[in-house]
Amino acid sequence: MPPADDQWIRDARRAIGDRVRVRRMHLDMTQERLAEATGIDRSTIQRIEYGEESKTSHLLMIAKALRMHVRDLLG
Repeated sequence: MPPADDQWIRDARRAIGDRVRVRRMHLDMTQERLAEATGIDRSTIQRIEYGEESKTSHLLMIAKALRMHVRDLLG
């Protein structure tokens, strides 16, 4: 199994974070408001948007709050 820090994984996390940020901004939602809607810390939302973190449970909650299917976040 390849190490978790392979480049393709970093690229995929960044792409997911970009999709979260674009959708959030399209809905005129701040990171703070998304954090309140999901129960996820704002700092975690920030890390997800920067491509540093992407727990499945967090992505499911974010997708619901952004009114989109999680598969659209994953690309």
